[in-house]
Parts: sequence; C-alpha cells; structure tokens
Amino acid sequence: MTTKRELRPRQQRILEYIEQFLEENGMPPTVRDIQRGCEISSTSVVDYNLRLLERYGYLKRRSEIARGIELLDETGLPVNTGSTRVQIVGSIAAGEPIPAFSTEGAAAAAEFDIVEVRPELKKKHGTLFALSVKGTSMIDALIDDGDVVVITPTNTAQNGEMVVAWLKEEEEATLKKFYREGSRVRLQPANSTMEPIYADAANVEVRGRVVEVLRQF
Repeated sequence: MTTKRELRPRQQRILEYIEQFLEENGMPPTVRDIQRGCEISSTSVVDYNLRLLERYGYLKRRSEIARGIELLDETGLPVNTGSTRVQIVGSIAAGEPIPAFSTEGAAAAAEFDIVEVRPELKKKHGTLFALSVKGTSMIDALIDDGDVVVITPTNTAQNGEMVVAWLKEEEEATLKKFYREGSRVRLQPANSTMEPIYADAANVEVRGRVVEVLRQF
C-alpha cells in the first residue's frame, strides 16, 4: 500500500466531506456534489485533488461511474459504507422504443457496470436492477440521455408511475409514464415536443417501475 502522507487543507476538507456524505446518504458523492459541498471553483479542481487522494492511498476511484469513490482504511482495504450495489444490465429508450434489455446472466457478466444506491432502496423494494437511459423523452422529469434509472421488477403500475414498458407485438421496450385508459394504455413522455405512445392494453407489459434516478454530470 502507498504510505499515506499529510494532506493539505483542501484535500482534508474533501476527504471529510466524502466521509460525511457517505454517513448521511449511504453512498458516495459525485464530483459535482463535492464541488458544491466544498465550495470549489470547478470540477477539474475536485478531480485533481481526488487523483492525489487516490495516489496517497486514501481512496480508490472508478472513473467510469458517477459515484465511483471508495474510501480505504489504514491497511488499504475498502471501508464498509453500507451502500448497496446494483448492476446496470442494459439500456432503455427514453424516446422511440428500442429492442428490450436483458437481465439474463447479468450476475456473472463482468462487462456490466455497477452503481451504488441508498441501502434504504434495497430494504424497501427488494430486487433492483439499473438501466442506462438513451434519449430525452423524459427530460422534463429531469431524466436526460446517459442518466441511470434504478428499477424494481413488477408487472403492475398505477397511473402516473414511470415504468419500463414492453410492447409485445413490436418486441420493443421504452421508459415512459404509464396511464391505463379503458382498453388502451397511454405511454406518456415527459417532453413537450414528443407525442405519447398509444397501444392496446393487451399489447403492453410492465416490466418494472423506476424507484431512483442517478444523474450523470
């Protein structure tokens, strides 16, 4: 392990903020969280100091995910934060429907990314998986292209809930708000420039409900 050295005030403040954020939220902060919380001028300054903290042995980073900071103890092992890890098992269209994601074999597939979520989500909803969002049809619900939605599997939904909807005949999946209207279902985008998708109720299968959104900055 790299010998830990004395930190400068800014680096110490960042480290303390990460520890506090983990304790309060059960998951690591994003670079943007640290910038705001520590009142730092730019994310590049945060990134520079995080690289130094990693070099000095205080933390480990996974740059490919937004909340990829892991604190290390004196022996170089990860500190147990109590956070819950969820696999990103594919992509979901927030726009025109796309062929469905698959969770089959996800547990053993090394290529899948991992996101960390609040442990309360696991306690409340049980099984969880995550999908990367493609498109901007849910932008007015603050879900943008590249964000990640955390899903609890279910085949039922209440009107107004955001769901992963499977269109059986088209063999396509989409992320929309669900509304049952008699014998048909309206899959409503949250984007004023896009029209809803109408489908026979028998042609729509709910595959899951959104319980958390992880925004990429």
